[in-house]
Amino acid sequence: MPTVTFMLLDQMLSTGTVLPLEMLRGAESRARVERKRAMRDVKKQDAAGTEVKGDKNNEALNLVTVSIDGKPVQSRSGFSLAPDLALADAPDSDIIYLPALWRNPRPALRRSKPLLRWLTEQAEKGAAISAVGTGVCFLAEAGLLDGKPATTHWHYFDQFAADYPEVKLKRQYFITQANKLFCAASVNALADVTVHLIRQLYGPAIASHVERNFSHEIRRPFEEIAYSEGAVHLHPDEEIVQAQTWLKQHCSEDVKLSEVAKYFDMSVRSFNRRFKLATGQTPLQYLQNVRVDMARELLQSSNLSVNEIAEKVGYQDMGHFTALFKKFLSTTPSEYRTTVRAKLFRVNT
Repeated sequence: MPTVTFMLLDQMLSTGTVLPLEMLRGAESRARVERKRAMRDVKKQDAAGTEVKGDKNNEALNLVTVSIDGKPVQSRSGFSLAPDLALADAPDSDIIYLPALWRNPRPALRRSKPLLRWLTEQAEKGAAISAVGTGVCFLAEAGLLDGKPATTHWHYFDQFAADYPEVKLKRQYFITQANKLFCAASVNALADVTVHLIRQLYGPAIASHVERNFSHEIRRPFEEIAYSEGAVHLHPDEEIVQAQTWLKQHCSEDVKLSEVAKYFDMSVRSFNRRFKLATGQTPLQYLQNVRVDMARELLQSSNLSVNEIAEKVGYQDMGHFTALFKKFLSTTPSEYRTTVRAKLFRVNT
């Protein structure tokens, strides 16, 4: 069961905690629904009633709120927030959220040496840490961002740059990623980071469901808006990087993966093995992802028909395209367009 820890700090902006917490609860709930649906489908198909294999609790999350001393904290809006645990009792975490503070974070930083030590320990153990606004200062103060990209709230850019000259401040980006360290400049950007993390936990369909329920307006994918440390393709196999680029450039064509393998002077078996090792996906899965992402962008931003979009992303069979789109995003192309464009094209009366 993945553990997600939310730090509570005096004078915090509670939206930086409540929003991702509710989004993760939404993902957990949707995963439970999907699991029950899958179990019903199996029972319908198997007269013997064979159970679904695997961990029956794989949708559950352990969501924990923590304050440094275990006492309630006062948010900037005046609400008192009671934690589940004190920092000394906090479990090792898979994901950690750090909230923003209102304006100057220096007083809080001076009181937070135990938190800085804990963040360093958790980072060394592999936790993903997401900070929003001035909450990024806790990562910087702990030295975790030295030599790495970061962003923060625009109001604090100059002071942040002066206080942490070793950090590569990216003023033009709302999100930065350095391995498992995520910095978000605003609550909206934090929502995008959370959708990305949900995608890692539950896959693209549930991430898309949460995104559409919490943010109907058109949003660009995390990979397009975030500044990620290092190369775009985070693996060292240069030939597979070239193959990824080739697939993106030719995704609208009738791609035969055997010919792609031959083009890069590999056997099909070697091509599949190296591609999966480098990216975590087969070439076919990667190509399908590229095509669905391209279709999603066209559904958001163009007036092309769904049939025309299917053809543009390499599918002549409309039924196959619709089934694939629904497999990835749990909605049809038409339903997706209606949802994401509802606000943009709403008629004001």
